[in-house]
Amino acid sequence: MIIIMCKTSEIIALTVVLSALSLIVHSATANPNNHRYNVGDPVPLFVNKVGPLNNPSETYYYYDLPFCRPDPLVLKKESFGEVLNGDRLTNALYELKFRQDKTRETLCQKKFKVAEVARFRGAVIDDFYFQMYYDDLPLWGFVGKVEQESGILGEKGPKYYLFKHVQFDVLYNGDQVIEIRAFSDPNYVMDITEDVEIDVTFTYSVIWNESSTKFKDRMGKYSRASLVPIRQQIHWFSFINSVVIIVLLMGLLTLLFMRRLKNDMKKCADGDEEEDKEVGWKYIHGDVFRPPPNLSLFCAVLGTGTQLLTLVFILFGLAFLGVLYPYNRGALLASLLWIYTITSVIAGYTASSFHNQFAEGGWEWSVRLAGLLYLGPLLVTGLILNIVATGLRATAALPFGTITVILLVCPCIAIPLLAFGGVFGYRHRSEFEAPCATKRYPREIPPLAWYRKTPCQMFIAGLLSFSAIVLELHHLYASMWGYKICTLPGILFITFVILVILTAMISVGLTYIQLSVEDHAWWWRSVLCGGSTAIFMFGYCIYFYARSNMNSFIQLSFFIGYNACMCYAFFLILGTISFHASLMFVRHIYHAVKSE
Repeated sequence: MIIIMCKTSEIIALTVVLSALSLIVHSATANPNNHRYNVGDPVPLFVNKVGPLNNPSETYYYYDLPFCRPDPLVLKKESFGEVLNGDRLTNALYELKFRQDKTRETLCQKKFKVAEVARFRGAVIDDFYFQMYYDDLPLWGFVGKVEQESGILGEKGPKYYLFKHVQFDVLYNGDQVIEIRAFSDPNYVMDITEDVEIDVTFTYSVIWNESSTKFKDRMGKYSRASLVPIRQQIHWFSFINSVVIIVLLMGLLTLLFMRRLKNDMKKCADGDEEEDKEVGWKYIHGDVFRPPPNLSLFCAVLGTGTQLLTLVFILFGLAFLGVLYPYNRGALLASLLWIYTITSVIAGYTASSFHNQFAEGGWEWSVRLAGLLYLGPLLVTGLILNIVATGLRATAALPFGTITVILLVCPCIAIPLLAFGGVFGYRHRSEFEAPCATKRYPREIPPLAWYRKTPCQMFIAGLLSFSAIVLELHHLYASMWGYKICTLPGILFITFVILVILTAMISVGLTYIQLSVEDHAWWWRSVLCGGSTAIFMFGYCIYFYARSNMNSFIQLSFFIGYNACMCYAFFLILGTISFHASLMFVRHIYHAVKSE
């Protein structure tokens, strides 16, 4: 009997120990870091910002409006990318514990002064929304609503109402949060039309429901938001439109230019002097490989363009790997900064190596210009936008510490990498191998018709390339400025490849036309013709803004500033691609003929 009692005690003790260990292990794995929670555990919720729906760049601190606020306010320690993105996460009074429903829970009671009522009314007039993050999931809601016509006799004009009740609908799977939505209940509102003091009781409800969606797929909801059938049709139409333009251009080049080029090369090979006089591009073989004027600036354009092209491909790679995805707070901006800094070595190497093919000295200027050509205008634009945002107390204003980090990145990382690339390019320099010897004195270029001059060729090249990407460009602008998430990196990548191919083909065709009239100054013109697509892109962004509902000064400033920097980057990228395509073509045709 004693033995049985002892064994029973041991079993009970063992059971208690195992249960305790199980509880400890389960508690250890339930925390915000791995997004696993026990029933009743607090789940982190942060309020972020408020702003008018029509102006995505115009956002303010959440507590700039007199919402219920905790005491003290605790700012979440944010990453570098979150600060760049304008996120300002702060604690809140809402308590949404895991799998605990709440009904009409009181958040706080406030007595609003006249000035606070006016502030809320202005936010309702501007269609303000608020943004929060719950377990790293974004959620939005509106501050209030406007009723244009009052149903009460004798009252005219719109009525403004403040939402005082928010309902949170949360989905979970096991011990993880899958989805959350905020619903501002229109049945619980406060009239704020008049400038009078009012008492408001803010409340909220929480409803939990189970979901079969796995945790790894919980961000799919935000991806599907932009994949409605109409948008898919637009994507496919854009893709087919681009392919048709490429096929037509290939046919045009094949029938007109390549056939004529073959005849020209045949005449040169036969050595018939009478027929050889008709081949205009053959006469300038001694000038066509002459280095362009402003060689240092030209090399800097190629270096910066190559750097930015590398940056674009790396970003596409990160998107395909899933590192960059919608609402990964600040990941894109942080990636842009660090990748641009690291790829400075490519800009230095490209500018230095190309410069040293034509001159032994002066490559240092090319490297310096490569470091300033894009970064200089970018920093100036960023400074101006930051001054505007600071003056208007917007969340887009960068703190002093962040500005210091950005400014320290240049001398501490970017400049050494740029210099290392330049020295490496100088040490491994090679001579420019031209198929034909360059004459000492340049040949005079004959007078050209207006349609053969640079502005007209830029217009033709830019228009043809732009027409192939305009639909996808509209989708990109809508993603950046219209809350429509761009979740199709594959389509964007295909569009970019099509743009590169079109730019190269058009550049080759225009360069051949230019050489045929004995115009040997093709170096800079190939860059300008290739980059002219960016001018059309910037023009379309102005059209997009005019057709949109964006209307504030800060939104206009950020829209113009960001798009100008983006289009300038595309100008350098496409100009570099255009030049290299033309250089390969020119090398090929002069290799294939006999130079007398």
